[in-house]
This record gives sequence, structure tokens and C-alpha cells, in this order.
Amino acid sequence: QVQVVESGGGLVQTGGSLRLSCAASGSIFGINAMGWYRRAPGKQRELVATFTIGGRPNYADSVKGRFAISRDYARNMVWLQMNSLKPEDTAVYYCNLRTPNLEVWGQGTLVTVSS
Repeated sequence: QVQVVESGGGLVQTGGSLRLSCAASGSIFGINAMGWYRRAPGKQRELVATFTIGGRPNYADSVKGRFAISRDYARNMVWLQMNSLKPEDTAVYYCNLRTPNLEVWGQGTLVTVSS
């Protein structure tokens, strides 16, 4: 069974930084995409940053220049470095893994940015 587990969320003040980690485990045969989404209170889940099959990172406009995604597919891991955090970044952040055969979501990690 393939699982993804996020870590690194927490409470931070405006302007602060956090680094989220995501580790996938199980029988993974190729990764098409792996990255981060978030759901803010009262809103739908949205893309934050992800690596697609082409290998280039894709960012939401709202986080460009502040967030950076990195990966190590040999270890089935991705990270999200979040800098210059704003209260509007407050959300549950989810890791998403897509392989040729399945799509898996993590349970999410809460990021709270205080003003």
C-alpha cells in the first residue's frame, strides 16, 4: 500500500518561514507528479507547487518568489520551503503523489500564520 506522510507544519508569525516535508512509501513504480496543495478555511483545495512529469516545478501565482519546492525521487520525497509567510497562507497543506497507476493524498499538515 502506497502512503504519503507530511510533516513540518506549525504556527509562525507573518514574515516567517517553514519547511514542509513529504515522504512516500510502499510499492512505487515511477512518479508522474508529486507536490503540494492546500485548503484554507472555507475554501477549496488549491495547487501550491508541484513537479509534473516534465520535471519543471509549477507554482501558484500567490506563492511565486516566496515558496520553493524541491525533490529527491530516489527517496520518494519532496519538500516545500515557505518564506515570507502571510496570514493568507494559513491552510492545511497536503502532499499529493501521482504514479502511472494511482493517486495518493496525505493526511495534511496545518500551517498557521499569525498577523
